[in-house]
Order: sequence, then structure tokens, then C-alpha cells
Amino acid sequence: MDWDNARIFLAIQRVGTLRGAAEQLQIDQATVGRRLAAMEKSLGTRLFLRTPAGYVATPAGELAVTTIEKMEQAADQLQRQMQGTDERLCGVVRVAATDTMAKHVLMPAMQKLHVKHPDIRVVLTTSNQVSNITRREADLAVRSVRPTSPDLISRHLKRLAVGLYASKAYLKKLGMPQPGTALAGHDVVIYQRAIYPSQSEALCGESIANARVTMEVSSGMMLFEAVNAGLGIGELPTHIGDAGAQLVRLWPERFEPYDLWLVLHSDLNRTARVRAVADAIVETYEES
Repeated sequence: MDWDNARIFLAIQRVGTLRGAAEQLQIDQATVGRRLAAMEKSLGTRLFLRTPAGYVATPAGELAVTTIEKMEQAADQLQRQMQGTDERLCGVVRVAATDTMAKHVLMPAMQKLHVKHPDIRVVLTTSNQVSNITRREADLAVRSVRPTSPDLISRHLKRLAVGLYASKAYLKKLGMPQPGTALAGHDVVIYQRAIYPSQSEALCGESIANARVTMEVSSGMMLFEAVNAGLGIGELPTHIGDAGAQLVRLWPERFEPYDLWLVLHSDLNRTARVRAVADAIVETYEES
């Protein structure tokens, strides 16, 4: 089976459209369509049903997914193992983190890295979605959840905390909230439920049942901006909230701790450029 056709099949199966698969693989949509047709012809069966909602795998397509994913795993493993023998301090390293982590720690780390190793090119993805390191969506990731996969190496970076914050302008207008009132008479800004479900119930242990939700956001940077703009009370990392000149921390005795982890695949642990990026991140967290 042609691996190029097989990986296109997987991309269609995962995103549900030819256009989405083309964007993911960075090829044109016509090529995706031709490759799928060639694969279906070689196998003598239809792999997808074309529906208004997108491409849905047929029973034959569902059977093919399991086998082709094994091919993908073997191909990814081979590539990682080959990278693991690479001692060159040049080339691409893919890094994934949230936008707040990237701004406050990764950017300083990458400045140091660039001075030492200017031929390493970092491809940075900022998102609250967890990148799949096993499928090489990232070579390194900074996460707030420690992975359980035995194929991944994790190093503890730092223990941080989140607290409650509001802008000075907001407090001048609505006053200081009272603990135990479920933030009655107050506005809050929270993450979208799909990203952080627990925030729709409480912030730093205080119910928000009586509060008015003025905005739901999808990133830490937008949460900070919304709180800073006076749109409501929000839960922010204390190292970010405390640095906000227009922000006031509410109820300092209330906080929620969390840990940060640096994660990489064990096959990449000896790749020189990956180690250089990891070391720069670790060094910057130790200094912060």
C-alpha cells in the first residue's frame, strides 16, 4: 500500500473533509481527491460515504483505519529513532504551549537559544489543545498535566498557582465581592466549557452561581485582556495577574496550585537540537 495515499486517508478520516485534509497536509485539495480515488481503486472498495456533514468512513474504511494507524505509528517511530541519532545543532524543533506560557517563559528561552544556536528553527504552536507528541504534532510541549504514556518523558518545571483578579476600574464600579455569596452582583470572565469545564461552576473554590458571565474565552491571553479591560472577575496565574498594573488580587488566601511539565518523546531525548531547546526552557523556568 502506498504510504502517501494512506496518510491522506487518515487525514480525511480525522477531519472529515478534503479541504481540511489538504490544509493539514499542506497539499492542494485536488491532490487529496486523486489520492483517495487511487487508494479506493487499488483496494476495490469505497472507503468513505460523502454526506452533507462531511466524509464518513464506510465499514471497509473503519477496518482500514486500524491497519493504517499501525503503519503511521511505525513510520513515526522510525522517524523519531532516526532523529534520535542526529547530533547536529540545526534544523526544526516543534514546540507546543499555551499562549501565556509562550509569552512569559518560552520567548525568553528562545532568545537565549537563538544566541547559542542560531541555526535551530523553532516552530511554535500556541493552543489550549494538547498536541499529540506520539504523532509528531510537536517534538516538545509544556503542559499543566503530566502525561501517563510510557513513551513520553516528562520533567517537572515549576509549581505555580492561580488566583482571583479584577481591574481597579471594575472594583471602583461594582466594589469588592464578598466570600460565600457565589459572587452575587458581580461579573465574571471564564474559559469556554470545552477548554476548562470546572470554571463554569467555580473560580478558586467560590461558586459563580449568582454571577453574570460576561465573556467566555479560548486562551489565557484573552482571559487576561478581558479581566484587564474590566469585563469581570477572572482566575489568572498569579505571576501574570500580579504583574498587571491595573489589576487587584482578590482574597489572596484563596488560590489553586498547578504544576508545569516539559514533555518529549523518549526517542527524541538524544536529538541534539531537541535537547538544546529543552535545556533552554528548563533553564528559563529555573531562573523565573
